[in-house]
Amino acid sequence: MPYDSNATKERILAAATTEFAEFGVAGARIDRIAANAEANKRAIYDYFGDKDALFAAVLERQMVQCAEVVPVNGGDMADYARRLMDYHAAHPEALRLLLWEALEFRGEQVPAEETRRAKYGKRVAAIGETGGIDPRVLMFFTLGLVNWGSAVPQLRRMILGDDHAANSLQDAVAAAVRVLQHVRITPG
Repeated sequence: MPYDSNATKERILAAATTEFAEFGVAGARIDRIAANAEANKRAIYDYFGDKDALFAAVLERQMVQCAEVVPVNGGDMADYARRLMDYHAAHPEALRLLLWEALEFRGEQVPAEETRRAKYGKRVAAIGETGGIDPRVLMFFTLGLVNWGSAVPQLRRMILGDDHAANSLQDAVAAAVRVLQHVRITPG
């Protein structure tokens, strides 16, 4: 059977997604990624470069998939928040990768930041005019509300109790986003 480089790349990305979501960049091991992908380490370096570049490729893939499955549909940011919460519940690795990125890069510029900044800019533009709050701020707050309960489950449990799973907050998050979307902010 002939060598299929696309299939190998896909296996590497899948294995790397699991590895990085579990261990972060520093804790991830190329040996484990290669073994789980049934590929050799040389293929990983040839296709993706170093470990940081592989992490960037994994994260980019996750962000593109999320944006395609959960597009900003303009006027209804509460609906966007609900759909994004559903997506993250089904794909917890996406949030884990973002959290690892935050921990490991500590606020410094991340790989492919300009490309990702442009993609977030398109999502902000899709929000349209809010009549009050800056759409960039609305997007940032929406992402925070959507992800905070999953990012810090210990705080959710301590404040809200053991019976509040992250997805149980969907109605409250949607309501909060709806309020934010329609709030009028006056300068000064």
